[in-house]
Amino acid sequence: MKNNLIQSWRWYGPNDPVSLSDIKQAGATAIVSALHHVPHGEVWTHEDIIKRKNEIESAGLRWAVVESVPVHESIKTNSEDAPKYLANYNQSLVNLAKAGLTTVCYNFMPVLDWTRTDIAFSLKNGAKALYLDWADLAYFDIHMLQRANAADDYSPQVISILNNRLESYTPEKIQQLEEIICMGVPTEGMITIPQLRNSLEIYKNIGKQGLRDNLALFLNAIADTCESYGIQMTIHPDDPPYAILGLPRITSNAEDLQWIFDAVKQPFNGLCFCTGSLGAGPFNNLPEILKTFGERVHFVHLRNVKRDQFGNFHESDHLDGDVDMFEVMKVLVELNNQRKSPIPFRPDHGHQMLDDLQKDTNPGYSAIGRLKGLAELRGLELGIARMLKSNQSVYSKGNIATFEN
Repeated sequence: MKNNLIQSWRWYGPNDPVSLSDIKQAGATAIVSALHHVPHGEVWTHEDIIKRKNEIESAGLRWAVVESVPVHESIKTNSEDAPKYLANYNQSLVNLAKAGLTTVCYNFMPVLDWTRTDIAFSLKNGAKALYLDWADLAYFDIHMLQRANAADDYSPQVISILNNRLESYTPEKIQQLEEIICMGVPTEGMITIPQLRNSLEIYKNIGKQGLRDNLALFLNAIADTCESYGIQMTIHPDDPPYAILGLPRITSNAEDLQWIFDAVKQPFNGLCFCTGSLGAGPFNNLPEILKTFGERVHFVHLRNVKRDQFGNFHESDHLDGDVDMFEVMKVLVELNNQRKSPIPFRPDHGHQMLDDLQKDTNPGYSAIGRLKGLAELRGLELGIARMLKSNQSVYSKGNIATFEN
């Protein structure tokens, strides 16, 4: 094995319940972090960046990936004040690069970031996971958001399930559902349902192609900065990879990714390959997507999901789900061995389990579940690397050799 993948860990800063000491004990060597205290759209100052970097390095770790520098909604909608936020974004990138931080993750999901309907879904073993139930989302969409013709966007089976459980939506459950869905919003504070309705009207006029065009405008606006400072931008896939609540999605499948890389061909335009986000869509062949766009992958999120016949999914153990993590890791190790610099990955999300069940944690980001995931993924990487070496697997551009068993 030429290079080990960089084993990293997401850290939300000094207020994160998981400390840098905890992370170091878990076996990670690098940190994925951001300046979460800076309001979206404002410039990340050199002083703030260096302060965060020093905090990480003083713990014997290094800041490997910036996740995320949020893209302001005015950029996504190409509003009148978009130039102001584009200028701020460019300055933040310059300040990051001058501090030695050149791998940046971001997303271009409109209004909502990741979306779930339950952040404490009970598993058979007693641990808790993140979960998306389409009938619950339909309830929010039809009965709370009251979007016109919303029922048409759900399968007859989902609508039937919803109708059979209508009486179960108590005031407490309705409030909880609103809080969970609206917490994944990349704005300061919680978004309200009236604000969400207003955003839906804006994006109705923009549509999928309009959002694609606005992404291209954003990338072209930061291209000179990225190329001058050696910055790699990695776009995160839609989570989940579906158009939800009437909002367009443009990073959900191989066709979307091909459009993005055809629209802006410069190498700085890269991908954060998230197996959980893409894996929630049964139409996505993850090993093939990774082979196809491998040269654009500069950062990886590894997590797994289990789907049912209705498309509902929960986040499963990292090696046990509908994502074939063995095949994904096999391709990833091959790709990594061709790089001058190894690819950073992090165990994305983890079950709330053991002592963490009694703690307040960021949804998906408790310590023990991610420690378990990191250990499993490290072992899988090592086993595949040795198998590849023993089989003398050959990599050629655009083709991954198969194993001889």
